[in-house]
Amino acid sequence: MAIPSFVDRVTVHVTGGNGGNGCASVHREKFKPLGGPDGGNGGDGGSVIVRVDTDLTTLVDYHRSAHRAATSGAQGKGDHQAGSKGGDVILPVPDGTVISTPEGEVLADLVGPGAEFVAAQGGKGGLGNAALASSSRKAPGFALLGEDGEERTIVLELKVVADIGLVGFPSAGKSSLVASISRARPKIADYPFTTLIPNLGVVVAGDTTFTVADVPGLIEGASEGRGLGHDFLRHVERCAALVHVIDTATYEPGRDPLSDLDTIEAELAAHGGLEDRPRLVALNKVDVPDAKEIAEMVTAELEQRGLKVFSISTASHEGLDGLKFAMAEIVTKRREEAAKPDTTRIIIRPQVTGGPEFKVKKTPDGAWLVQGEKPERWVRQTDFGNAEATGYLADRLNRLGVERELLQLGAVEGDAVMIGDGPNAVVFDFAPEVQAGAEILARRGEDHRLEEPRPAVQRRRDKDEEYHAFRSGEMDRPADLSEYGKGWIEDEVDLSPAETKAAQKAAEKLARKEARELAAARELGNDDSLETDESSAEESSNQDA
Repeated sequence: MAIPSFVDRVTVHVTGGNGGNGCASVHREKFKPLGGPDGGNGGDGGSVIVRVDTDLTTLVDYHRSAHRAATSGAQGKGDHQAGSKGGDVILPVPDGTVISTPEGEVLADLVGPGAEFVAAQGGKGGLGNAALASSSRKAPGFALLGEDGEERTIVLELKVVADIGLVGFPSAGKSSLVASISRARPKIADYPFTTLIPNLGVVVAGDTTFTVADVPGLIEGASEGRGLGHDFLRHVERCAALVHVIDTATYEPGRDPLSDLDTIEAELAAHGGLEDRPRLVALNKVDVPDAKEIAEMVTAELEQRGLKVFSISTASHEGLDGLKFAMAEIVTKRREEAAKPDTTRIIIRPQVTGGPEFKVKKTPDGAWLVQGEKPERWVRQTDFGNAEATGYLADRLNRLGVERELLQLGAVEGDAVMIGDGPNAVVFDFAPEVQAGAEILARRGEDHRLEEPRPAVQRRRDKDEEYHAFRSGEMDRPADLSEYGKGWIEDEVDLSPAETKAAQKAAEKLARKEARELAAARELGNDDSLETDESSAEESSNQDA
Protein backbone atom coordinates (compact mmCIF):
# COMPACT_ATOMS: atom_id res chain seq x y z
CA MET A 1 0.00 0.00 0.00
CA ALA A 2 1.43 3.39 -0.98
CA ILE A 3 2.07 5.89 1.79
CA PRO A 4 0.61 9.33 1.04
CA SER A 5 2.91 12.31 0.82
CA PHE A 6 0.50 14.64 2.62
CA VAL A 7 -0.87 13.60 6.02
CA ASP A 8 -2.72 16.10 8.23
CA ARG A 9 -3.96 13.83 11.04
CA VAL A 10 -2.06 11.09 12.86
CA THR A 11 -2.22 9.23 16.14
CA VAL A 12 1.09 8.93 18.00
CA HIS A 13 1.94 6.90 21.10
CA VAL A 14 4.57 8.74 23.17
CA THR A 15 6.49 7.49 26.22
CA GLY A 16 8.75 9.49 28.52
CA GLY A 17 11.94 7.95 29.87
CA ASN A 18 11.97 6.35 33.32
CA GLY A 19 13.90 7.99 36.14
CA GLY A 20 17.00 6.19 37.41
CA ASN A 21 17.00 4.58 40.85
CA GLY A 22 18.92 6.16 43.70
CA CYS A 23 21.98 4.37 45.09
CA ALA A 24 22.34 3.05 48.66
CA SER A 25 26.08 3.11 49.34
CA VAL A 26 28.38 3.61 52.34
CA HIS A 27 31.75 5.29 51.98
CA ARG A 28 34.60 2.90 52.79
CA GLU A 29 38.31 3.46 53.03
CA LYS A 30 41.24 2.22 55.07
CA PHE A 31 40.70 2.57 58.84
CA LYS A 32 37.23 3.98 58.12
CA PRO A 33 34.88 1.10 57.26
CA LEU A 34 31.74 3.19 57.90
CA GLY A 35 32.44 6.63 56.47
CA GLY A 36 28.82 7.66 56.03
CA PRO A 37 26.27 7.36 53.19
CA ASP A 38 27.50 8.44 49.76
CA GLY A 39 24.86 7.08 47.35
CA GLY A 40 24.06 9.44 44.45
CA ASN A 41 20.67 10.33 43.00
CA GLY A 42 19.27 8.72 39.87
CA GLY A 43 19.02 10.74 36.66
CA ASP A 44 15.73 12.12 35.37
CA GLY A 45 14.18 10.46 32.34
CA GLY A 46 13.96 12.27 29.03
CA SER A 47 10.73 13.88 27.80
CA VAL A 48 8.92 13.76 24.46
CA ILE A 49 8.47 17.34 23.19
CA VAL A 50 6.39 18.42 20.21
CA ARG A 51 7.89 21.55 18.58
CA VAL A 52 6.88 23.66 15.57
CA ASP A 53 9.21 23.54 12.57
CA THR A 54 8.28 26.08 9.90
CA ASP A 55 10.01 24.02 7.19
CA LEU A 56 7.46 21.19 7.52
CA THR A 57 4.09 21.09 5.80
CA THR A 58 2.92 17.53 6.56
CA LEU A 59 2.77 14.93 9.33
CA VAL A 60 3.77 12.06 7.08
CA ASP A 61 6.78 11.09 9.25
CA TYR A 62 4.45 10.02 12.07
CA HIS A 63 2.24 8.12 9.66
CA ARG A 64 5.20 5.81 9.06
CA SER A 65 6.37 5.61 12.70
CA ALA A 66 3.69 6.18 15.32
CA HIS A 67 5.66 5.18 18.44
CA ARG A 68 8.18 7.58 19.97
CA ALA A 69 9.98 7.10 23.31
CA ALA A 70 12.64 9.06 25.20
CA THR A 71 15.62 7.44 26.92
CA SER A 72 15.67 6.64 30.63
CA GLY A 73 17.91 8.16 33.27
CA ALA A 74 20.86 6.22 34.66
CA GLN A 75 21.05 4.83 38.19
CA GLY A 76 23.05 6.72 40.81
CA LYS A 77 26.43 5.45 41.99
CA GLY A 78 28.53 5.56 45.10
CA ASP A 79 30.90 8.38 45.99
CA HIS A 80 28.06 10.90 45.45
CA GLN A 81 27.88 10.22 41.69
CA ALA A 82 24.49 11.16 40.25
CA GLY A 83 23.13 9.20 37.29
CA SER A 84 23.05 10.86 33.88
CA LYS A 85 19.78 12.30 32.59
CA GLY A 86 17.88 10.74 29.73
CA GLY A 87 17.84 12.52 26.39
CA ASP A 88 14.72 14.37 25.23
CA VAL A 89 13.03 13.43 21.95
CA ILE A 90 11.90 16.36 19.78
CA LEU A 91 8.97 15.76 17.44
CA PRO A 92 8.95 18.50 14.73
CA VAL A 93 5.50 19.40 13.42
CA PRO A 94 4.19 22.03 10.95
CA ASP A 95 2.95 25.40 12.12
CA GLY A 96 -0.72 25.18 13.09
CA THR A 97 -0.67 21.67 14.61
CA VAL A 98 -3.29 20.92 17.27
CA ILE A 99 -2.51 18.28 19.91
CA SER A 100 -5.46 16.49 21.48
CA THR A 101 -6.41 13.25 23.19
CA PRO A 102 -8.21 10.43 21.35
CA GLU A 103 -11.37 11.52 23.20
CA GLY A 104 -11.14 15.01 21.65
CA GLU A 105 -9.74 17.05 24.56
CA VAL A 106 -7.42 19.74 23.17
CA LEU A 107 -4.05 19.75 24.93
CA ALA A 108 -2.20 22.41 22.91
CA ASP A 109 -2.55 24.55 19.80
CA LEU A 110 0.92 25.19 18.38
CA VAL A 111 1.09 28.35 16.30
CA GLY A 112 4.31 30.21 15.62
CA PRO A 113 7.94 29.21 15.14
CA GLY A 114 9.42 27.38 18.13
CA ALA A 115 6.12 26.78 19.93
CA GLU A 116 6.37 23.52 21.85
CA PHE A 117 4.44 21.20 24.15
CA VAL A 118 5.71 18.46 26.46
CA ALA A 119 3.63 15.50 25.32
CA ALA A 120 5.14 12.93 27.72
CA GLN A 121 7.06 14.04 30.81
CA GLY A 122 10.07 11.98 31.87
CA GLY A 123 10.10 10.35 35.30
CA LYS A 124 11.98 11.90 38.22
CA GLY A 125 15.10 10.12 39.42
CA GLY A 126 15.11 8.55 42.88
CA LEU A 127 17.08 10.04 45.76
CA GLY A 128 20.20 8.24 46.98
CA ASN A 129 20.80 7.49 50.64
CA ALA A 130 23.15 10.50 50.92
CA ALA A 131 20.21 12.81 50.19
CA LEU A 132 17.98 10.89 52.63
CA ALA A 133 20.37 11.20 55.57
CA SER A 134 19.25 13.40 58.48
CA SER A 135 20.03 13.97 62.14
CA SER A 136 17.66 11.17 63.15
CA ARG A 137 18.57 8.85 60.26
CA LYS A 138 22.32 9.17 59.83
CA ALA A 139 22.95 6.06 57.76
CA PRO A 140 19.91 5.12 55.61
CA GLY A 141 20.22 1.63 54.27
CA PHE A 142 17.92 2.29 51.33
CA ALA A 143 17.34 4.64 48.40
CA LEU A 144 14.24 5.76 46.50
CA LEU A 145 13.26 4.25 43.18
CA GLY A 146 12.95 6.34 40.02
CA GLU A 147 9.49 7.18 38.73
CA ASP A 148 8.16 5.82 35.46
CA GLY A 149 7.86 8.20 32.54
CA GLU A 150 4.48 9.45 31.37
CA GLU A 151 2.85 7.35 28.69
CA ARG A 152 -0.05 8.54 26.57
CA THR A 153 -1.62 8.52 23.13
CA ILE A 154 -2.01 11.86 21.37
CA VAL A 155 -3.61 12.98 18.14
CA LEU A 156 -1.72 15.45 15.93
CA GLU A 157 -4.03 17.41 13.66
CA LEU A 158 -2.73 19.95 11.17
CA LYS A 159 -4.76 23.09 10.54
CA VAL A 160 -3.13 25.15 7.82
CA VAL A 161 -2.27 28.67 8.95
CA ALA A 162 -3.53 30.84 6.06
CA ASP A 163 -5.03 34.32 5.90
CA ILE A 164 -7.52 33.57 3.13
CA GLY A 165 -9.32 30.28 2.51
CA LEU A 166 -10.73 29.37 -0.92
CA VAL A 167 -13.83 27.17 -0.82
CA GLY A 168 -16.02 25.83 -3.57
CA PHE A 169 -17.12 22.78 -5.53
CA PRO A 170 -14.53 20.54 -7.24
CA SER A 171 -13.23 22.01 -10.54
CA ALA A 172 -14.43 25.50 -9.61
CA GLY A 173 -10.92 26.84 -10.23
CA LYS A 174 -9.52 27.19 -6.70
CA SER A 175 -6.10 25.72 -7.54
CA SER A 176 -5.99 27.78 -10.75
CA LEU A 177 -6.71 30.92 -8.73
CA VAL A 178 -3.85 30.12 -6.30
CA ALA A 179 -1.51 29.60 -9.25
CA SER A 180 -2.63 32.86 -10.92
CA ILE A 181 -2.13 35.18 -7.91
CA SER A 182 0.97 33.53 -6.38
CA ARG A 183 4.07 31.55 -7.31
CA ALA A 184 2.53 28.27 -6.13
CA ARG A 185 2.19 25.62 -8.83
CA PRO A 186 -0.43 23.08 -7.70
CA LYS A 187 -1.56 20.22 -9.92
CA ILE A 188 -4.35 21.39 -12.25
CA ALA A 189 -6.51 19.21 -14.51
CA ASP A 190 -9.96 19.30 -16.09
CA TYR A 191 -11.55 16.61 -13.91
CA PRO A 192 -13.04 16.76 -10.40
CA PHE A 193 -10.97 15.95 -7.31
CA THR A 194 -7.68 16.77 -9.00
CA THR A 195 -6.55 18.52 -5.83
CA LEU A 196 -6.06 16.02 -3.00
CA ILE A 197 -4.17 18.22 -0.55
CA PRO A 198 -4.52 21.87 0.56
CA ASN A 199 -2.32 24.19 -1.50
CA LEU A 200 -0.72 27.28 -0.03
CA GLY A 201 0.32 30.36 -1.95
CA VAL A 202 1.92 33.65 -0.89
CA VAL A 203 0.24 36.69 -2.43
CA VAL A 204 1.58 40.26 -2.56
CA ALA A 205 -0.92 43.11 -2.99
CA GLY A 206 0.71 46.51 -2.60
CA ASP A 207 2.42 46.60 0.79
CA THR A 208 0.48 43.63 2.15
CA THR A 209 1.70 40.06 1.96
CA PHE A 210 -0.64 37.25 2.92
CA THR A 211 -1.18 33.54 2.34
CA VAL A 212 -4.01 31.84 0.47
CA ALA A 213 -5.07 28.19 0.84
CA ASP A 214 -7.60 26.20 -1.12
CA VAL A 215 -9.78 23.54 0.48
CA PRO A 216 -10.22 20.62 -1.91
CA GLY A 217 -13.20 18.39 -2.46
CA LEU A 218 -16.11 20.28 -0.89
CA ILE A 219 -19.44 18.81 -2.03
CA GLU A 220 -22.88 18.49 -0.52
CA GLY A 221 -22.65 16.34 2.61
CA ALA A 222 -18.92 16.97 3.09
CA SER A 223 -19.42 17.79 6.79
CA GLU A 224 -21.01 14.35 7.23
CA GLY A 225 -18.15 12.50 5.55
CA ARG A 226 -18.96 12.57 1.85
CA GLY A 227 -16.12 13.12 -0.57
CA LEU A 228 -12.79 14.56 0.55
CA GLY A 229 -13.95 17.87 2.01
CA HIS A 230 -14.68 16.54 5.48
CA ASP A 231 -10.97 15.79 5.87
CA PHE A 232 -9.96 19.36 4.97
CA LEU A 233 -12.66 21.57 6.49
CA ARG A 234 -10.37 22.02 9.52
CA HIS A 235 -7.92 23.95 7.35
CA VAL A 236 -10.25 26.95 6.99
CA GLU A 237 -10.70 27.41 10.74
CA ARG A 238 -7.68 29.71 11.05
CA CYS A 239 -8.44 31.84 7.98
CA ALA A 240 -9.22 35.53 8.45
CA ALA A 241 -11.65 35.46 5.52
CA LEU A 242 -13.26 33.03 3.09
CA VAL A 243 -13.55 33.41 -0.67
CA HIS A 244 -16.29 31.46 -2.46
CA VAL A 245 -14.93 30.42 -5.86
CA ILE A 246 -18.02 29.69 -7.99
CA ASP A 247 -17.95 28.09 -11.44
CA THR A 248 -20.16 30.10 -13.79
CA ALA A 249 -19.50 27.75 -16.73
CA THR A 250 -20.31 24.40 -15.18
CA TYR A 251 -21.73 21.73 -17.44
CA GLU A 252 -23.40 19.74 -14.65
CA PRO A 253 -27.21 19.86 -14.75
CA GLY A 254 -29.08 21.38 -11.83
CA ARG A 255 -26.22 23.64 -10.73
CA ASP A 256 -26.09 27.43 -10.72
CA PRO A 257 -24.00 30.01 -8.81
CA LEU A 258 -26.65 30.69 -6.17
CA SER A 259 -27.32 27.03 -5.35
CA ASP A 260 -23.57 26.32 -5.25
CA LEU A 261 -23.11 29.16 -2.76
CA ASP A 262 -25.98 27.97 -0.57
CA THR A 263 -24.67 24.40 -0.57
CA ILE A 264 -21.14 25.39 0.49
CA GLU A 265 -22.48 27.76 3.16
CA ALA A 266 -24.62 24.93 4.56
CA GLU A 267 -21.56 22.69 4.83
CA LEU A 268 -19.54 25.43 6.54
CA ALA A 269 -22.36 26.03 9.00
CA ALA A 270 -22.57 22.30 9.73
CA HIS A 271 -18.84 22.25 10.42
CA GLY A 272 -19.31 25.18 12.83
CA GLY A 273 -17.25 28.12 14.05
CA LEU A 274 -16.99 30.07 10.78
CA GLU A 275 -19.97 32.43 10.94
CA ASP A 276 -17.86 35.44 11.96
CA ARG A 277 -15.46 35.28 9.00
CA PRO A 278 -15.88 37.85 6.23
CA ARG A 279 -16.94 36.45 2.84
CA LEU A 280 -16.00 37.36 -0.71
CA VAL A 281 -17.47 35.83 -3.86
CA ALA A 282 -15.34 35.17 -6.95
CA LEU A 283 -17.43 34.28 -10.03
CA ASN A 284 -14.84 32.36 -12.04
CA LYS A 285 -14.47 31.45 -15.73
CA VAL A 286 -16.12 34.59 -17.13
CA ASP A 287 -13.94 34.16 -20.22
CA VAL A 288 -16.13 31.24 -21.30
CA PRO A 289 -19.04 32.14 -23.64
CA ASP A 290 -22.32 32.85 -21.80
CA ALA A 291 -20.50 32.62 -18.41
CA LYS A 292 -20.11 36.39 -18.16
CA GLU A 293 -23.85 36.89 -18.70
CA ILE A 294 -24.61 34.38 -15.95
CA ALA A 295 -22.25 36.24 -13.60
CA GLU A 296 -23.96 39.55 -14.34
CA MET A 297 -27.38 38.00 -13.65
CA VAL A 298 -26.51 36.77 -10.13
CA THR A 299 -24.27 39.67 -9.06
CA ALA A 300 -27.13 41.90 -7.96
CA GLU A 301 -28.73 39.21 -5.81
CA LEU A 302 -25.41 38.32 -4.20
CA GLU A 303 -24.75 41.96 -3.36
CA GLN A 304 -28.18 42.18 -1.74
CA ARG A 305 -26.97 39.49 0.67
CA GLY A 306 -24.15 41.82 1.72
CA LEU A 307 -21.40 40.06 -0.22
CA LYS A 308 -18.67 41.65 -2.31
CA VAL A 309 -18.69 40.03 -5.75
CA PHE A 310 -15.80 39.86 -8.24
CA SER A 311 -16.06 38.48 -11.75
CA ILE A 312 -12.71 36.87 -12.56
CA SER A 313 -10.98 34.60 -15.00
CA THR A 314 -7.92 32.64 -13.96
CA ALA A 315 -7.15 32.03 -17.63
CA SER A 316 -7.18 35.68 -18.82
CA HIS A 317 -6.43 37.17 -15.34
CA GLU A 318 -9.50 39.39 -15.64
CA GLY A 319 -10.55 40.90 -12.30
CA LEU A 320 -7.69 39.30 -10.29
CA ASP A 321 -6.15 42.58 -9.16
CA GLY A 322 -9.39 43.80 -7.62
CA LEU A 323 -9.84 40.47 -5.82
CA LYS A 324 -6.28 40.53 -4.48
CA PHE A 325 -6.58 44.04 -3.04
CA ALA A 326 -9.96 43.18 -1.51
CA MET A 327 -8.32 40.20 0.20
CA ALA A 328 -5.44 42.39 1.37
CA GLU A 329 -7.85 44.94 2.85
CA ILE A 330 -9.58 42.27 4.94
CA VAL A 331 -6.28 40.78 6.12
CA THR A 332 -4.90 44.20 7.10
CA LYS A 333 -8.01 45.04 9.08
CA ARG A 334 -7.94 41.67 10.83
CA ARG A 335 -4.28 42.08 11.77
CA GLU A 336 -4.90 45.54 13.20
CA GLU A 337 -7.78 44.23 15.31
CA ALA A 338 -5.72 41.37 16.68
CA ALA A 339 -3.95 42.23 19.94
CA LYS A 340 -0.21 42.37 19.51
CA PRO A 341 1.61 40.33 22.17
CA ASP A 342 4.16 42.19 24.28
CA THR A 343 7.33 40.19 23.84
CA THR A 344 9.14 42.15 26.55
CA ARG A 345 6.92 40.85 29.33
CA ILE A 346 7.04 37.41 30.88
CA ILE A 347 3.73 36.36 32.37
CA ILE A 348 3.87 33.62 34.98
CA ARG A 349 0.64 31.90 35.89
CA PRO A 350 1.27 29.65 38.89
CA GLN A 351 -1.00 26.69 39.37
CA VAL A 352 -3.74 26.96 41.96
CA THR A 353 -2.64 25.40 45.23
CA GLY A 354 -4.43 24.67 48.45
CA GLY A 355 -6.93 22.14 49.60
CA PRO A 356 -6.24 18.67 50.91
CA GLU A 357 -3.21 16.84 49.55
CA PHE A 358 -5.04 13.53 49.74
CA LYS A 359 -8.48 12.11 50.30
CA VAL A 360 -9.63 8.95 52.04
CA LYS A 361 -12.84 7.07 51.34
CA LYS A 362 -14.27 3.72 52.28
CA THR A 363 -14.85 1.18 49.53
CA PRO A 364 -17.95 -1.05 49.36
CA ASP A 365 -15.91 -4.09 50.47
CA GLY A 366 -14.90 -2.38 53.73
CA ALA A 367 -11.36 -1.33 52.73
CA TRP A 368 -9.97 2.20 52.76
CA LEU A 369 -8.80 3.98 49.61
CA VAL A 370 -6.20 6.77 49.85
CA GLN A 371 -5.88 8.98 46.76
CA GLY A 372 -3.55 11.91 46.18
CA GLU A 373 -0.54 12.95 44.14
CA LYS A 374 1.95 12.76 47.02
CA PRO A 375 0.94 9.38 48.52
CA GLU A 376 0.76 7.73 45.11
CA ARG A 377 4.15 9.16 44.06
CA TRP A 378 5.75 8.04 47.35
CA VAL A 379 4.44 4.52 46.81
CA ARG A 380 6.00 4.40 43.34
CA GLN A 381 9.34 5.48 44.82
CA THR A 382 9.42 2.82 47.55
CA ASP A 383 11.38 -0.43 47.35
CA PHE A 384 9.07 -2.77 49.27
CA GLY A 385 11.80 -5.42 49.37
CA ASN A 386 13.63 -3.24 51.91
CA ALA A 387 12.03 -3.10 55.37
CA GLU A 388 13.71 0.20 56.21
CA ALA A 389 12.38 1.78 53.00
CA THR A 390 8.89 0.56 53.85
CA GLY A 391 9.19 2.10 57.31
CA TYR A 392 10.32 5.37 55.75
CA LEU A 393 7.17 5.37 53.60
CA ALA A 394 5.06 4.79 56.71
CA ASP A 395 6.70 7.77 58.42
CA ARG A 396 6.07 10.01 55.41
CA LEU A 397 2.40 9.03 55.28
CA ASN A 398 2.11 9.60 59.02
CA ARG A 399 3.60 13.10 58.77
CA LEU A 400 1.22 13.90 55.91
CA GLY A 401 -1.71 13.02 58.18
CA VAL A 402 -2.94 9.87 56.46
CA GLU A 403 -2.90 7.82 59.66
CA ARG A 404 -4.73 10.50 61.64
CA GLU A 405 -7.39 10.80 58.93
CA LEU A 406 -7.91 7.03 58.88
CA LEU A 407 -8.35 6.94 62.65
CA GLN A 408 -10.85 9.80 62.56
CA LEU A 409 -12.90 8.01 59.91
CA GLY A 410 -13.07 4.86 62.04
CA ALA A 411 -10.29 2.66 60.68
CA VAL A 412 -9.04 0.03 63.12
CA GLU A 413 -5.86 -1.98 63.21
CA GLY A 414 -5.87 -4.73 60.60
CA ASP A 415 -8.14 -2.95 58.08
CA ALA A 416 -7.04 -3.08 54.45
CA VAL A 417 -5.72 0.24 53.17
CA MET A 418 -5.13 0.80 49.44
CA ILE A 419 -3.05 3.68 48.10
CA GLY A 420 -3.71 4.59 44.48
CA ASP A 421 -6.40 3.43 42.10
CA GLY A 422 -5.26 1.22 39.26
CA PRO A 423 -2.77 -1.51 38.42
CA ASN A 424 -0.01 0.14 40.50
CA ALA A 425 -2.11 0.35 43.69
CA VAL A 426 -0.56 -0.97 46.92
CA VAL A 427 -2.63 -2.71 49.59
CA PHE A 428 -1.42 -3.14 53.18
CA ASP A 429 -2.88 -3.78 56.65
CA PHE A 430 -3.44 -0.72 58.78
CA ALA A 431 -1.04 -0.69 61.74
CA PRO A 432 -1.12 2.65 63.61
CA GLU A 433 1.99 3.85 65.38
CA VAL A 434 2.21 2.41 68.96
CA GLN A 435 2.63 5.01 71.73
CA ALA A 436 2.95 4.82 75.51
CA GLY A 437 2.27 8.19 77.12
CA ALA A 438 4.41 10.76 75.38
CA GLU A 439 7.10 8.25 74.48
CA ILE A 440 7.01 6.57 71.09
CA LEU A 441 8.00 2.96 71.48
CA ALA A 442 8.58 2.22 67.82
CA ARG A 443 9.91 4.81 65.43
CA ARG A 444 9.23 3.46 61.97
CA GLY A 445 11.73 4.03 59.24
CA GLU A 446 14.65 4.85 61.54
CA ASP A 447 17.91 2.90 61.84
CA HIS A 448 17.95 1.55 65.42
CA ARG A 449 21.43 0.14 64.87
CA LEU A 450 22.80 3.63 65.40
CA GLU A 451 21.13 3.93 68.83
CA GLU A 452 21.33 0.40 70.27
CA PRO A 453 24.71 -1.04 71.44
CA ARG A 454 26.27 -3.87 69.49
CA PRO A 455 25.75 -7.41 70.87
CA ALA A 456 29.42 -7.68 71.86
CA VAL A 457 29.28 -4.48 73.89
CA GLN A 458 26.09 -5.54 75.62
CA ARG A 459 27.54 -8.94 76.45
CA ARG A 460 30.63 -7.42 78.05
CA ARG A 461 28.46 -5.08 80.07
CA ASP A 462 26.38 -8.01 81.37
CA LYS A 463 29.52 -9.90 82.40
CA ASP A 464 30.89 -6.84 84.18
CA GLU A 465 27.66 -6.41 86.12
CA GLU A 466 27.72 -10.07 87.20
CA TYR A 467 31.32 -9.82 88.34
CA HIS A 468 30.83 -6.65 90.40
CA ALA A 469 27.62 -8.07 91.89
CA PHE A 470 29.55 -11.15 93.07
CA ARG A 471 32.38 -9.05 94.57
CA SER A 472 29.94 -6.84 96.40
CA GLY A 473 28.12 -9.83 97.87
CA GLU A 474 24.87 -9.35 95.97
CA MET A 475 25.25 -12.78 94.29
CA ASP A 476 25.45 -16.07 96.20
CA ARG A 477 27.51 -17.80 93.57
CA PRO A 478 30.27 -16.50 91.36
CA ALA A 479 29.58 -15.67 87.75
CA ASP A 480 30.59 -18.32 85.25
CA LEU A 481 33.37 -16.57 83.37
CA SER A 482 35.09 -19.69 82.12
CA GLU A 483 33.65 -19.25 78.63
CA TYR A 484 33.98 -15.46 78.59
CA GLY A 485 35.20 -14.45 75.15
CA LYS A 486 35.32 -18.01 73.81
CA GLY A 487 33.28 -19.50 71.02
CA TRP A 488 31.80 -16.21 69.88
CA ILE A 489 30.90 -15.86 66.22
CA GLU A 490 32.58 -12.86 64.71
CA ASP A 491 29.64 -12.00 62.44
CA GLU A 492 27.20 -12.26 65.35
CA VAL A 493 28.94 -9.79 67.66
CA ASP A 494 30.46 -7.71 64.88
CA LEU A 495 34.08 -7.89 66.18
CA SER A 496 37.22 -7.56 64.18
CA PRO A 497 39.89 -10.32 64.50
CA ALA A 498 42.04 -8.04 66.66
CA GLU A 499 39.12 -7.30 68.98
CA THR A 500 38.27 -10.98 69.23
CA LYS A 501 41.86 -11.88 70.19
CA ALA A 502 42.01 -9.11 72.79
CA ALA A 503 38.71 -10.24 74.28
CA GLN A 504 39.96 -13.82 74.58
CA LYS A 505 43.16 -12.67 76.33
CA ALA A 506 41.15 -10.55 78.73
CA ALA A 507 38.85 -13.46 79.48
CA GLU A 508 41.78 -15.79 80.13
CA LYS A 509 43.44 -13.22 82.39
CA LEU A 510 40.21 -12.75 84.32
CA ALA A 511 39.77 -16.51 84.66
CA ARG A 512 43.33 -16.91 86.03
CA LYS A 513 42.73 -14.13 88.55
CA GLU A 514 39.54 -15.78 89.73
CA ALA A 515 41.34 -19.12 90.07
CA ARG A 516 44.07 -17.57 92.25
CA GLU A 517 41.51 -15.94 94.48
CA LEU A 518 39.64 -19.22 94.91
CA ALA A 519 42.87 -21.11 95.73
CA ALA A 520 43.82 -18.54 98.32
CA ALA A 521 40.39 -18.81 99.87
CA ARG A 522 40.72 -22.58 100.13
CA GLU A 523 44.18 -22.35 101.85
CA LEU A 524 42.79 -19.88 104.33
CA GLY A 525 39.92 -22.26 105.09
CA ASN A 526 42.28 -25.23 105.71
CA ASP A 527 44.38 -23.25 108.30
CA ASP A 528 41.27 -22.38 110.27
CA SER A 529 40.15 -26.02 110.39
CA LEU A 530 43.62 -27.17 111.67
CA GLU A 531 43.54 -24.74 114.63
CA THR A 532 40.04 -25.92 115.50
CA ASP A 533 41.19 -29.57 115.63
CA GLU A 534 44.13 -28.78 118.05
CA SER A 535 41.91 -26.89 120.50
CA SER A 536 39.36 -29.69 120.55
CA ALA A 537 42.12 -32.24 121.32
CA GLU A 538 43.37 -30.22 124.36
CA GLU A 539 39.85 -29.99 125.75
CA SER A 540 39.37 -33.76 125.54
CA SER A 541 42.67 -34.47 127.41
CA ASN A 542 41.74 -32.12 130.26
CA GLN A 543 38.43 -33.88 130.67
CA ASP A 544 40.17 -37.27 130.94
CA ALA A 545 42.49 -35.97 133.66
